[in-house]
Amino acid sequence: MNPYILAILLFGLGLGTTITFASSHWLLAWMGLEMNTLAIIPLMAQHHHPRAVEATTKYFLTQAAAAATLLFASVTHAWLTGQWEIQQIMHPLPNTMITLALALKIGLAPLHAWLPEVLQGLDLTTGLILSTWQKLAPFALILQIQPSNSALLIILGLASALVGGWGGLNQTQLRKILAYSSIAHLGWMILVLQFSPSITLLTLLTYFIMTFSTFLVFKLNNATNINTLATSWTKAPALTALTPLILLSLGGLPPLTGFMPKWLILQELTKQGLSPTATLAALSALLSLYFYLRLSYAMALTISPNNLTGTTPWRLPSAQLTCPLAASTAMTICLLPLTPAVSALLTS
Repeated sequence: MNPYILAILLFGLGLGTTITFASSHWLLAWMGLEMNTLAIIPLMAQHHHPRAVEATTKYFLTQAAAAATLLFASVTHAWLTGQWEIQQIMHPLPNTMITLALALKIGLAPLHAWLPEVLQGLDLTTGLILSTWQKLAPFALILQIQPSNSALLIILGLASALVGGWGGLNQTQLRKILAYSSIAHLGWMILVLQFSPSITLLTLLTYFIMTFSTFLVFKLNNATNINTLATSWTKAPALTALTPLILLSLGGLPPLTGFMPKWLILQELTKQGLSPTATLAALSALLSLYFYLRLSYAMALTISPNNLTGTTPWRLPSAQLTCPLAASTAMTICLLPLTPAVSALLTS
């Protein structure tokens, strides 16, 4: 892709998210979301592969449906109450419709079916943008409206945590596994949203760091399925030794960074008297942990008996920058000791 066009598209992505962040009016927020969607579509379809074009079409249709629902709900709210302010969503009907539209935008269960299919058709770089940056603007809106229907949020959160666990169990494609991982993490964030928005933001931040590390590892190894991971030890032995720690951090295993948000969320849910919800969420984390362990086993504990058919992974130096990967890996593995400081910040 022409670097000037790429710069314009990335600028459009940033501008769309910034407009949504800065807006207090529903029409401006909707415009920011639309700019976001339209800026990423050329990035998704840039390889002209049938799978990429199919993924782009699916993404466009789901995002258009979500945006139309959002616009309809905000117009309905303005008609019912005369208010266009984002933080003045008082009426339960538009509130629920907007919550569901934003859930479709980010891929919460049961509105998640598009996410694994779309991510599977993209290259790893665009997949990383879709899994991280594209979640920011809808999340900012969810945090601002503070959905009034608490039962709906808990149902969405638990369904996402369970679907994210169950869905990833039988997958062999890494991008689909990461899509289900994304659904499960979003479920955890939505569960605690109404009780502690600051913990939700912390979870979102740690999810971004861990997902960034995972995508960069797979990109460095040029791996898109589990079998390809088994050949990675010849290309980057030190990284292959560290990758299981990154994956187990995504699974939320102590003493890694990923344990911190899960710990704080379970603590908050228990404080709010939602012990059964906390128990179900913790059990769903075990499902996710299984497929992360499966990836770790395939990558670090098995040796591929022969090279895979197709492109032989020649041991040439990678063109990818390793500094971002080193920094994000260190954060993915080592930040758990900061939990007391984070807790003090959250409660202050």
